[in-house]
Amino acid sequence: MPPESATPSTDPLWRLLRGLLFELDPERAHDLALRALEWPGVSKWLAPRELASSNGVDCMGLRFANRVGLAAGLDKNGDHIDALGALGFGHIEVGTVTPKPQAGNPRPRMFRLTQHEALINRMGFNNKGVDHLVERAEQRQWQGVLGINIGKNAVTPNEQAADDYLLCLERVWPVADYITVNISSPNTANLRDLQHGKALRQLLDAIGNSAVKLAAQHARRVPVLVKVAPDMDTEDLDDFVAAVTERETAGVIAGVIVGNTTRERTGVEANLYAGEAGGLSGKPLRQLADAKLGAVRARLDAHDCKAALVGVGGIHDAASAATKRTLGADLVQIYTGFIYAGPTLINQAVEAT
Repeated sequence: MPPESATPSTDPLWRLLRGLLFELDPERAHDLALRALEWPGVSKWLAPRELASSNGVDCMGLRFANRVGLAAGLDKNGDHIDALGALGFGHIEVGTVTPKPQAGNPRPRMFRLTQHEALINRMGFNNKGVDHLVERAEQRQWQGVLGINIGKNAVTPNEQAADDYLLCLERVWPVADYITVNISSPNTANLRDLQHGKALRQLLDAIGNSAVKLAAQHARRVPVLVKVAPDMDTEDLDDFVAAVTERETAGVIAGVIVGNTTRERTGVEANLYAGEAGGLSGKPLRQLADAKLGAVRARLDAHDCKAALVGVGGIHDAASAATKRTLGADLVQIYTGFIYAGPTLINQAVEAT
């Protein structure tokens, strides 16, 4: 069966802008689009003319204007929080940020699978470092919920990964509304080994101990979430949920984000870029991401775990956003669908959730 054609956004302004950007290298287009959002009036020009109505949502002790957020990865350094916030997101997650600046993997490292409304990337946590992100977060004017996604530097071995996470946790605590621990990127060697077993429990315990001290020090509670891959097998998923449940009961972990990009290539095998290393995101990820979201929801419920659940992966229209809610997501996040459909997707997802 031939691949689906990309469905154009109903917003002619976005169709025009996307047509120009898609003539460029994907990473260059990404950077240019973010810079363009900073031009006077551009965010308001692109924002939906009539925002979907929402009464707001209470989750993890926070008040969200709506259930739809921007997933980590689009604004790694927190350089565009205000401009992105003007588009109507209920929350924005910036990062992934690491203790020290790092260049990431060699270019090219992002590939556009336009026929499938998908991307493959192997960026490798390229970012300007946690100090830069904290400075930018301190300067933001947008009043929505800000999540900060933290990771480890590529040169840090897993045995010392906790040191990197704890350093980032301490630095971002005063400026984050919530913090996400990213142990699920496929583009940092061996990172996903931290998703299960002794390594997972040791990391979560170290983060939990630090979070208790930071909450007392700053007199503010910051929910901590864990982001996991959609590629986890049944045994590892069982182990992960058990570890989270133990720590949610202890007040350490407030939520789970399911999931990240996938190493699988189901549905895009014939694409020119299917053989490129990295994580696949976008419409082809939907089925796998939804399956894992439902599996995590069922396991959390079986454990009577109250951790919030955030659904990510494959949202490209109102129906795919609504499915995340049906499967038990308290909040949803978009990224690749936003690149293809534009800001109208935000409004459609808000209406659907």
